[in-house]
Amino acid sequence: MRVVIAEDLALLRDGLTRLLEANGFTVVAAVDNAPSLAKALREIPVDVAVVDVRMPPTFTDEGLRTAIEARAARPGLPVLVLSQYVEQLYARELLSSGEGAVGYLLKDRIADVERFVDAVRQVATGGTVLDPEVVSVLLSKAAANRPVDRLTDREREVLGLMAEGRSNAAIAARLFVTEKAISKHTNSIFAKLDLPVSDDDNRRVLAVLAYLQG
Repeated sequence: MRVVIAEDLALLRDGLTRLLEANGFTVVAAVDNAPSLAKALREIPVDVAVVDVRMPPTFTDEGLRTAIEARAARPGLPVLVLSQYVEQLYARELLSSGEGAVGYLLKDRIADVERFVDAVRQVATGGTVLDPEVVSVLLSKAAANRPVDRLTDREREVLGLMAEGRSNAAIAARLFVTEKAISKHTNSIFAKLDLPVSDDDNRRVLAVLAYLQG
Protein backbone atom coordinates (compact mmCIF):
# COMPACT_ATOMS: atom_id res chain seq x y z
CA MET A 1 0.00 0.00 0.00
CA ARG A 2 1.21 3.50 -0.88
CA VAL A 3 1.22 5.98 2.00
CA VAL A 4 1.65 9.72 2.39
CA ILE A 5 2.74 10.90 5.84
CA ALA A 6 2.19 14.48 7.00
CA GLU A 7 3.89 15.27 10.32
CA ASP A 8 5.89 18.40 11.19
CA LEU A 9 8.08 16.78 13.86
CA ALA A 10 11.08 15.33 12.03
CA LEU A 11 11.74 12.51 14.49
CA LEU A 12 8.14 11.34 14.50
CA ARG A 13 7.88 11.67 10.72
CA ASP A 14 11.01 9.55 10.29
CA GLY A 15 9.75 7.06 12.89
CA LEU A 16 6.40 6.66 11.15
CA THR A 17 8.15 6.18 7.82
CA ARG A 18 10.42 3.46 9.17
CA LEU A 19 7.58 1.76 11.07
CA LEU A 20 5.23 1.59 8.09
CA GLU A 21 7.90 0.53 5.62
CA ALA A 22 8.97 -2.23 8.02
CA ASN A 23 5.38 -3.49 7.91
CA GLY A 24 5.00 -3.70 4.17
CA PHE A 25 3.84 -0.18 3.26
CA THR A 26 5.51 2.05 0.68
CA VAL A 27 5.88 5.64 1.87
CA VAL A 28 5.69 7.71 -1.32
CA ALA A 29 5.92 11.08 0.44
CA ALA A 30 6.69 12.32 3.96
CA VAL A 31 5.99 16.03 4.34
CA ASP A 32 6.08 18.59 7.15
CA ASN A 33 3.51 21.20 6.08
CA ALA A 34 -0.01 21.49 4.68
CA PRO A 35 0.86 22.90 1.21
CA SER A 36 3.24 19.98 0.60
CA LEU A 37 0.56 17.56 1.78
CA ALA A 38 -1.97 19.06 -0.63
CA LYS A 39 0.53 18.80 -3.50
CA ALA A 40 1.35 15.17 -2.68
CA LEU A 41 -2.30 14.14 -2.45
CA ARG A 42 -3.04 15.93 -5.70
CA GLU A 43 -0.11 14.56 -7.72
CA ILE A 44 0.80 11.16 -6.26
CA PRO A 45 -1.47 8.09 -6.35
CA VAL A 46 -1.87 6.96 -2.72
CA ASP A 47 -3.83 4.31 -0.85
CA VAL A 48 -3.93 6.13 2.49
CA ALA A 49 -2.75 9.39 4.09
CA VAL A 50 -1.55 9.53 7.70
CA VAL A 51 -1.99 13.15 8.75
CA ASP A 52 -1.23 15.25 11.82
CA VAL A 53 -4.08 17.66 12.64
CA ARG A 54 -1.89 20.64 13.54
CA MET A 55 0.76 21.68 11.04
CA PRO A 56 2.59 24.81 9.88
CA PRO A 57 2.11 27.65 9.34
CA THR A 58 -0.43 28.30 12.12
CA PHE A 59 -0.41 24.93 13.89
CA THR A 60 -4.21 24.91 14.23
CA ASP A 61 -6.02 22.55 11.86
CA GLU A 62 -4.13 22.78 8.56
CA GLY A 63 -3.49 19.06 8.31
CA LEU A 64 -7.11 18.13 8.81
CA ARG A 65 -8.41 20.87 6.50
CA THR A 66 -6.06 19.76 3.76
CA ALA A 67 -7.16 16.14 4.17
CA ILE A 68 -10.85 17.10 4.06
CA GLU A 69 -10.28 19.18 0.91
CA ALA A 70 -8.44 16.26 -0.68
CA ARG A 71 -11.37 13.94 0.17
CA ALA A 72 -13.76 16.44 -1.42
CA ALA A 73 -11.70 16.30 -4.62
CA ARG A 74 -11.33 12.55 -4.38
CA PRO A 75 -14.33 11.11 -2.48
CA GLY A 76 -13.45 8.26 -0.20
CA LEU A 77 -9.72 9.04 -0.04
CA PRO A 78 -8.54 7.06 3.02
CA VAL A 79 -7.27 9.37 5.77
CA LEU A 80 -6.00 8.48 9.22
CA VAL A 81 -5.68 11.58 11.40
CA LEU A 82 -3.28 11.73 14.33
CA SER A 83 -3.81 14.18 17.18
CA GLN A 84 -2.17 14.94 20.51
CA TYR A 85 -5.52 15.48 22.20
CA VAL A 86 -9.17 14.52 21.83
CA GLU A 87 -10.63 17.29 19.69
CA GLN A 88 -14.23 16.31 19.11
CA LEU A 89 -14.95 18.93 16.45
CA TYR A 90 -12.24 17.45 14.23
CA ALA A 91 -13.49 13.90 14.74
CA ARG A 92 -17.05 14.92 13.85
CA GLU A 93 -15.93 16.82 10.76
CA LEU A 94 -13.83 13.92 9.57
CA LEU A 95 -16.83 11.60 9.84
CA SER A 96 -19.31 14.04 8.35
CA SER A 97 -19.27 12.64 4.80
CA GLY A 98 -20.35 9.21 6.01
CA GLU A 99 -18.12 7.59 3.37
CA GLY A 100 -15.83 5.62 5.65
CA ALA A 101 -12.09 5.12 5.07
CA VAL A 102 -11.32 7.48 7.94
CA GLY A 103 -9.59 7.20 11.28
CA TYR A 104 -8.78 9.34 14.30
CA LEU A 105 -6.08 8.18 16.71
CA LEU A 106 -4.24 9.82 19.56
CA LYS A 107 -0.50 9.97 18.92
CA ASP A 108 0.41 7.93 21.97
CA ARG A 109 -1.32 4.92 20.34
CA ILE A 110 1.57 4.73 17.87
CA ALA A 111 3.56 3.04 20.63
CA ASP A 112 1.34 -0.01 20.12
CA VAL A 113 2.86 -0.82 16.74
CA GLU A 114 0.62 -3.76 15.86
CA ARG A 115 -2.55 -1.84 16.64
CA PHE A 116 -1.39 1.27 14.79
CA VAL A 117 -0.40 -0.66 11.67
CA ASP A 118 -3.72 -2.52 11.77
CA ALA A 119 -5.55 0.83 11.99
CA VAL A 120 -3.72 2.13 8.91
CA ARG A 121 -4.67 -1.02 7.01
CA GLN A 122 -8.30 -0.82 8.10
CA VAL A 123 -8.62 2.79 6.96
CA ALA A 124 -6.82 2.04 3.67
CA THR A 125 -9.34 -0.71 2.92
CA GLY A 126 -12.39 1.47 3.63
CA GLY A 127 -12.85 0.95 7.37
CA THR A 128 -13.43 3.50 10.12
CA VAL A 129 -11.20 3.54 13.20
CA LEU A 130 -11.68 5.85 16.18
CA ASP A 131 -9.45 5.92 19.23
CA PRO A 132 -11.26 4.49 22.29
CA GLU A 133 -10.65 7.75 24.18
CA VAL A 134 -12.14 9.74 21.31
CA VAL A 135 -15.17 7.45 21.31
CA SER A 136 -15.57 7.89 25.06
CA VAL A 137 -15.48 11.69 24.83
CA LEU A 138 -17.84 11.88 21.86
CA LEU A 139 -20.35 9.45 23.31
CA SER A 140 -20.39 11.32 26.61
CA LYS A 141 -21.06 14.58 24.75
CA ALA A 142 -23.91 12.90 22.90
CA ALA A 143 -25.46 11.48 26.05
CA ALA A 144 -28.30 14.00 26.19
CA ASN A 145 -29.28 13.61 22.55
CA ARG A 146 -32.27 11.73 21.23
CA PRO A 147 -30.52 8.60 19.86
CA VAL A 148 -29.38 7.70 23.37
CA ASP A 149 -33.00 7.40 24.39
CA ARG A 150 -33.60 4.90 21.60
CA LEU A 151 -30.67 2.60 22.32
CA THR A 152 -30.23 0.17 25.18
CA ASP A 153 -27.08 0.17 27.30
CA ARG A 154 -25.83 -2.90 25.46
CA GLU A 155 -26.54 -1.30 22.06
CA ARG A 156 -24.57 1.80 23.08
CA GLU A 157 -21.71 -0.47 24.15
CA VAL A 158 -21.79 -2.29 20.81
CA LEU A 159 -21.90 1.01 18.91
CA GLY A 160 -18.93 2.33 20.87
CA LEU A 161 -16.88 -0.72 19.89
CA MET A 162 -18.15 -0.41 16.32
CA ALA A 163 -16.79 3.15 16.27
CA GLU A 164 -13.36 1.79 17.18
CA GLY A 165 -13.40 -0.10 13.88
CA ARG A 166 -14.14 -3.53 15.32
CA SER A 167 -15.97 -6.18 13.30
CA ASN A 168 -18.97 -8.07 14.66
CA ALA A 169 -16.69 -11.02 15.42
CA ALA A 170 -14.26 -8.82 17.35
CA ILE A 171 -17.10 -7.17 19.28
CA ALA A 172 -18.52 -10.58 20.15
CA ALA A 173 -15.14 -11.71 21.46
CA ARG A 174 -14.75 -8.51 23.49
CA LEU A 175 -18.20 -8.85 25.09
CA PHE A 176 -18.05 -12.65 25.47
CA VAL A 177 -21.22 -13.25 23.46
CA THR A 178 -21.96 -14.91 20.13
CA GLU A 179 -21.48 -13.17 16.81
CA LYS A 180 -25.16 -13.85 16.13
CA ALA A 181 -26.07 -11.82 19.22
CA ILE A 182 -23.94 -8.91 18.01
CA SER A 183 -25.54 -9.11 14.57
CA LYS A 184 -28.92 -8.82 16.25
CA HIS A 185 -27.76 -5.78 18.22
CA THR A 186 -26.33 -4.06 15.14
CA ASN A 187 -29.53 -4.60 13.18
CA SER A 188 -31.47 -3.11 16.08
CA ILE A 189 -29.10 -0.13 16.17
CA PHE A 190 -29.57 0.47 12.44
CA ALA A 191 -33.35 0.30 12.82
CA LYS A 192 -33.46 2.69 15.80
CA LEU A 193 -31.22 5.17 14.00
CA ASP A 194 -33.42 5.02 10.89
CA LEU A 195 -30.75 3.50 8.65
CA PRO A 196 -32.45 1.19 6.12
CA VAL A 197 -30.61 -1.47 4.17
CA SER A 198 -28.62 0.05 1.31
CA ASP A 199 -26.12 -1.25 -1.23
CA ASP A 200 -24.35 2.11 -1.39
CA ASP A 201 -24.11 3.44 2.16
CA ASN A 202 -21.76 2.20 4.84
CA ARG A 203 -24.33 1.79 7.60
CA ARG A 204 -21.70 1.19 10.27
CA VAL A 205 -20.16 4.58 9.54
CA LEU A 206 -23.54 6.27 9.28
CA ALA A 207 -24.67 4.69 12.57
CA VAL A 208 -21.63 6.05 14.41
CA LEU A 209 -22.06 9.46 12.78
CA ALA A 210 -25.80 9.65 13.49
CA TYR A 211 -25.24 8.71 17.11
CA LEU A 212 -22.42 11.21 17.69
CA GLN A 213 -24.34 14.03 16.04
CA GLY A 214 -27.57 13.18 17.84
